Amino acid sequence: MALILSLETSTPICSIALHRGGVLLQEKSLDVPGAHSEKLMGMFDSLLKDCQISVKEIEAIAVSEGPGSYTGLRIGVSVAKGLAFAGELPLISVSTLKSLAYGAKQQIESPGLIVAMLDARRMEVYREVFDQELNSITNLDSEVIDEGSFAELLDMGKVYFVGDAVKKVSEVINHPNAVFMDVKISADYVGVLAFEKFKKEDFADLAYFVPNYLKEFKALQSKKNPLLI
Repeated sequence: MALILSLETSTPICSIALHRGGVLLQEKSLDVPGAHSEKLMGMFDSLLKDCQISVKEIEAIAVSEGPGSYTGLRIGVSVAKGLAFAGELPLISVSTLKSLAYGAKQQIESPGLIVAMLDARRMEVYREVFDQELNSITNLDSEVIDEGSFAELLDMGKVYFVGDAVKKVSEVINHPNAVFMDVKISADYVGVLAFEKFKKEDFADLAYFVPNYLKEFKALQSKKNPLLI
C-alpha cells in the first residue's frame, strides 16, 4: 500500500505525517514561532526514525496547497517539491480547507453543511462550504463576516464552522443552527485525502505547481448567501 508523506504548513501550526494506504502511522505537530523554517526537516527525520522507515520507501509527497500563510505555504511547498524532485516521486496537492472539513466530518453526528475557514485579517476570512460528502458547494473565496453571513444556510439547518477563524466568527454570528468546532489543522487529514488522489493518479505538476495564496482575490463585502457566487 502506498506510503505517503504529508506536510501541512498553511497556518502557524507545522504538521507532518506518514500514512500507509491512507492509514495514519504517525503525525508530528508543532505550534511555535519559526517551526516551519527551523523545525520542519528535523520533524521529518524524527518521523522516519520513529516509524523505522527509510526515505527510499516513500512513494509520494503530499502538501497542503492553501489558502493560508504566505510564508508557511511557501516553505511547505518548497520542501515538498524538493523531496519529490530528489526522490523522483509524485507530488499531491490537497486543499487546506477541504482537509479542515474532513477533520470536522470525523466529529459530526448530525447532518449539516461544513464551513471551513482560515483567518485573513480583521473580520475577513478565506472560506469554502462543503456538504458531508466533502463536495464543495461554493467557490473558494474571501469574505468579510458580519451578523448576516451564511444566514440562508443557517435557516436551512445545521452549519458546522471549523478553522482558526472560528473564535472571531462565533462572536459575530448568533444562530441556533451554528455549531463552532475546535478542530486543529493537521497533516493527518492531508494524508487521508492525498491517498484518494494517489489512487486516481491525480498528481500536481512538479515543475509548475505553486500554492494557492489567494493573493489575487480582493476582500469582498459580506454575502448574505454565499451560494450566489
